[in-house]
Amino acid sequence: QAQLVESGGGLVQAGESLRLSCAASGRTLSRYDSTVAMAWFRQAPGKEREFVAAMRWNEDRTYYGHFVQGRFTISRDNAKNTVYLQMNSLKPEDAAVYYCAAARTLYSDLRRVKYDYWGQGTQVTVSS
Repeated sequence: QAQLVESGGGLVQAGESLRLSCAASGRTLSRYDSTVAMAWFRQAPGKEREFVAAMRWNEDRTYYGHFVQGRFTISRDNAKNTVYLQMNSLKPEDAAVYYCAAARTLYSDLRRVKYDYWGQGTQVTVSS
């Protein structure tokens, strides 16, 4: 059974950094499966969920939402079955619940994939 567990959220001041982690488990999300895509989304109160970043276990190509503008970096540690989201220069508008998501897909653009597996989310709060 596939499971995603996020960690690393918290309260920071504007301009500071935070790193989120997402540990994946279950054969469905195996790091040996080239179809698996791992992603981060976020949802702020009263707003729609939006795509943040994504990558595959076995590719270095990364995908980012338009608002990232070089401030966030997605990375992975295959040995730990873990995906990270390094967030720098945080702004108050980055405050949201951040979700890890995964899918098995052959679709090339990971920004447009329907993600089937979701974590419980981790809260990020940014004070001004």
